Amino acid sequence: MSKRTLYHVDAFTTRRFRGNPAGVVLNADGLSDAEMQDLARELKHSETAFVLAPDGADHDVRLRYFSPTTEVPLCGHATIATHYVRASLPGFGSSEFRQKTAAGIQRIRIGHNEVGGRRVFMQQERPRIDPPLDASVRHRIAAALGVADDRLTAALPLQVVSIGHGKVMVPLEPMVDLDALAPSMPALATLSAEIGCNGYFVFQLRKDEAATDGRMFAPAIGIDEDPVTGNANGPLGAYLVHHRLMPHDGASLRFAGHQGRALRRDGIVHVEVRIAHDEPVEVTIAGDACILFSAPLDG
Repeated sequence: MSKRTLYHVDAFTTRRFRGNPAGVVLNADGLSDAEMQDLARELKHSETAFVLAPDGADHDVRLRYFSPTTEVPLCGHATIATHYVRASLPGFGSSEFRQKTAAGIQRIRIGHNEVGGRRVFMQQERPRIDPPLDASVRHRIAAALGVADDRLTAALPLQVVSIGHGKVMVPLEPMVDLDALAPSMPALATLSAEIGCNGYFVFQLRKDEAATDGRMFAPAIGIDEDPVTGNANGPLGAYLVHHRLMPHDGASLRFAGHQGRALRRDGIVHVEVRIAHDEPVEVTIAGDACILFSAPLDG
């Protein structure tokens, strides 16, 4: 029987102590829900991924994700971290496979970055773009973020975009100091319960670059700020295409989502959006990672 092993992995970076830290537990079969939750709470990462044997023929591996306070359906950085670890093990096998999560089935590919290192690619769910939030909610989100209403880009809506796990897209005017934001976490958590979405992704476009800067707040699930978020930058790609905010060739948009600078955990999510009839139809996120340490959990 394979040993149950815990890994600490920094995802969306090649540097230790940057990017987004995740716990990864291999061979987690047999752990109860309470044991998974207790371990995630003890580790205090924004998410910890638990790797389980498949329970059907439509996937090759099964993952569950826990924040310090609750189970979540899907987590981008913990997925990148998990398969970076798995691909480093002897006898890993195919570089393309399917994972099952509470959000459905995602296709995973192990490829390479620009310098030949390992990079993990995850195809996410078909984008879903909800109707714009109304003016009163927009005002309350601005107030919770500590900015005036006119610091949010007036021509663009605040709306929930999902590729398996929804986030509120919050476009910010370029003159605002993104790193200086100091949101009211209780106010954001209260709003989450009302609008049915637990994350707020505040972003700005980089001038003359296929790149963005962002910060993601999710206090409703015990994560005041998530350093680098695949499940926010992926939906952002769908939002950028839907609102025609970044040039593309009509077939796909590729950009680099920068995040984590305010926490000294800067990292990059590489996003590709497939486009049909000027609308986003498929999103793939990709990222690098590095393993900080591993430890046995049994005994």
